[in-house]
Amino acid sequence: MGKEEQERDKGFNVKIQCPHCKKTYVIQEELLKSYKGEIVLPCPQCKGKIQIDIKGQTALEEGGTPSSPEKVQEVKPKKEEGQALKERIFKTLKDLPPMPQVAQKARKVLSDPNSSFTDLAKIIETDQGIVTRVLKMANSPYYGMSGNVSSVQHASVVLGTKTLMELLNLACSSEILDRNLEGYDLDAGDLWTHSLAVAHASQIIAKKVQPHLEQDAFSAGLIHDVGKIILDPYILERKEEFKSFVQDGKETFLLAEKEILGFDHAGLASEVCERWQIPEHIALSIRYHHDPEPSEGDHLSYIVHMADAIAIMSGIGAGIDGMLYRIHEKAMDHLRLSQEDLLEIMADVAQYVEKITQEL
Repeated sequence: MGKEEQERDKGFNVKIQCPHCKKTYVIQEELLKSYKGEIVLPCPQCKGKIQIDIKGQTALEEGGTPSSPEKVQEVKPKKEEGQALKERIFKTLKDLPPMPQVAQKARKVLSDPNSSFTDLAKIIETDQGIVTRVLKMANSPYYGMSGNVSSVQHASVVLGTKTLMELLNLACSSEILDRNLEGYDLDAGDLWTHSLAVAHASQIIAKKVQPHLEQDAFSAGLIHDVGKIILDPYILERKEEFKSFVQDGKETFLLAEKEILGFDHAGLASEVCERWQIPEHIALSIRYHHDPEPSEGDHLSYIVHMADAIAIMSGIGAGIDGMLYRIHEKAMDHLRLSQEDLLEIMADVAQYVEKITQEL
């Protein structure tokens, strides 16, 4: 008996495809016969789970030739959800650029009363890409120093550490946030401008109600939606499910995330921030920025929530996620804001985003 006939006698092969990375594998049918119901195989390439329904499984001859037309049907592994999906996301989180460590190091330097402008400048200057963006922004007309800032240390002296930290946060986050997100129907730049709006609105509100939170509010507002970047490919592969869920206009996209994925972008972002070693109170405000009620009165959570609503009401980068955005009924009272305050903040935010985006 020839080698070719021996291979054929071993039985047909089954072709399966990982639903996550689309890698195709071939498995001998004989190996599957002892199983009943479903089996789960780990994808060697992306480590995602491939679920196979043995009852609906079909055999393909070596090379992919059908053994008989009536026996052939496509293997469609189930999509992961809940904790299983979240664990796979964290395993592949390396695909997302980490929040530059320079921002965290700079924050630690600023918290040290014995630190100097020189210490801060040395930290920032370890990343030349960030230095370039910081100097470009520092020399923009918005900050009133056009063409006069020649170094990071010079910027820290003439602008002050508070403004320099704001510039640093902008420089670090722009690399992450300026992307096209097809799952959320956001063009490149939409999430970035929305994040700018929320950051600035958060800063204004904090200055009015909790001045000591002003810088933290800016930082939290800037990265409050980073979870969307992480979830976007998973939203996209389930796009029809999401469209069906919200098509009648009665349900929010946020609820669709919870129902279809088992969690939402806010909760995921909070866990990612913890992995980035971002301060716990900032991660908390990101977790509850859609609904601050469970935060037990946390001021920063209410601030970012209100700022997010203001940005969406201003029509700045909301995307499909902005549909039916619900403002917490106690948010205005908690922050002691009036309707006049909201109008003033909206006008200020629109002007800020326009200037920053034009100058960058």
